[in-house]
Amino acid sequence: MKKLLLRADDLGYSEAVNLGIEKSIRQGLIRSLGVMVNMPATQHGVDLIRDCDIALGVHVNICAEQPLSDPDLIPSLVDEKGYFKSSKTYRSTTDDFVVFDEVIIEIEAQYHRFLELFGRKPDYFEGHAVASAQFFKGLEYVANKYQLKYSGFPVDDKPIRVGDSLVVFHMESLQPNYDPFVLLQKMVASASDEVVQMGIFHPGYLDQYILTHSSLLQERCLEVEVLTDPATRSFLEQAGVDLIDYRDL
Repeated sequence: MKKLLLRADDLGYSEAVNLGIEKSIRQGLIRSLGVMVNMPATQHGVDLIRDCDIALGVHVNICAEQPLSDPDLIPSLVDEKGYFKSSKTYRSTTDDFVVFDEVIIEIEAQYHRFLELFGRKPDYFEGHAVASAQFFKGLEYVANKYQLKYSGFPVDDKPIRVGDSLVVFHMESLQPNYDPFVLLQKMVASASDEVVQMGIFHPGYLDQYILTHSSLLQERCLEVEVLTDPATRSFLEQAGVDLIDYRDL
């Protein structure tokens, strides 16, 4: 059986994003969801999907809004106003300015906030992508400390181990002329019983917050449309695909 795992990131980013994610779950194909636990719209998003039978993960974020820990304890991560340094700041330098001991403090704070929000451990643990090896080292350290299923960030197209499974990651939303349905076709063509093909999506609608804080805009709306289109589900069923989630890994 061909195994595909379709994951959505960014619950909590904005209320419009939350609404698009909710539709992609209730009317679509998403069964694994990463939660940004430090955002102003986090509670709104949690309330929308709390009753959904899906795998939930901590989508650890160190580049948007304010930290959950004391900014004075994590100076390498924040600006002079106590907000996280932006993803643009990470991209603009080749130096990894993240201090390992400091990032551990914030990663653990976000893990514990997830426990407060849901009353249980996450089904997986990963991070909102920034260019920092120290951040990913910290994620793995915290995942091991609390015995969490760590979903690493691959640096090439080779499979990595997540839980008991080998997984190949696919994310093309930042590429020119992006078409999520074409991505799904590629995943199906590569799928097998031995290696899980994971698609990482960022479905959502747009509001003023997301328009001014994210580089992913129309791509979010397009993903909602494709992931909720009955024709997409029909294509996967005819291809003999087994749609799994992180709890199956």
